[in-house]
Amino acid sequence: MTDAELAAHLAQIAGDILLNVRECAVFEGKALGKAGDATANEFLCHALRDARPDDGLLSEEEKDSTARLAQSRVWIVDPVDGTREYGEKRSDWAVHVGLAIDGVAQIGAVALPGLDGGTVLRSDQTAPLPKPAPRPRFLVSRTRPAKEATAVCEAMGGELVGMGSAGAKAMAVVRGEAEIYLHSGGQYEWDSCAPVAVAAAHGLHCSRIDGSPIRYNQADTYLPDLLICRPEYAEHVLALVAQL
Repeated sequence: MTDAELAAHLAQIAGDILLNVRECAVFEGKALGKAGDATANEFLCHALRDARPDDGLLSEEEKDSTARLAQSRVWIVDPVDGTREYGEKRSDWAVHVGLAIDGVAQIGAVALPGLDGGTVLRSDQTAPLPKPAPRPRFLVSRTRPAKEATAVCEAMGGELVGMGSAGAKAMAVVRGEAEIYLHSGGQYEWDSCAPVAVAAAHGLHCSRIDGSPIRYNQADTYLPDLLICRPEYAEHVLALVAQL
């Protein structure tokens, strides 16, 4: 099984597990989110350590080990991206299974189990980007939109679209449901590694909001900003952000 096949397989199974946990649970909200995180994390970490014992591993729900810093290949996972949305039984949450090689997000799978029938977007199975909307749609947090995104959207005459998890937002650009995902103010490597790998494979622009490359497997896992967008918008968006 290739790395990409493994990532997609595990993301799919973890998503199914999370749906079963949610269906069988007698609680909801934060308690449900916590239970789902723990269950999916246990599965993903055990499966990756069994399938790729020589690789490093970084998970939001696991105690970090500095040993990964000396490894070229590091799996970076988020068992439930959008824990609040999962706990609220919404659809805009995701499962991330990504592989960074020499600091670059190269392989990834993002499962969207909450969508009808579920779906897994993969770095090894791509399709042409759908036709863009006449006005660029900017994906933002449904509870705390980034000020940069709000300002750039206004300057470009765009439209703000609120959505839950980072993975759901990134995949909405891949799926043609929006054109730009501009974020700042609080993410970590596991929030973007798999989505960036999938988005880049589909031909989207992926960078920090100052235009610099996104690097993974760093000692400090805090990675607070990113831009994922259709390539034709990248230069304009970055120029507007630089003026803020």
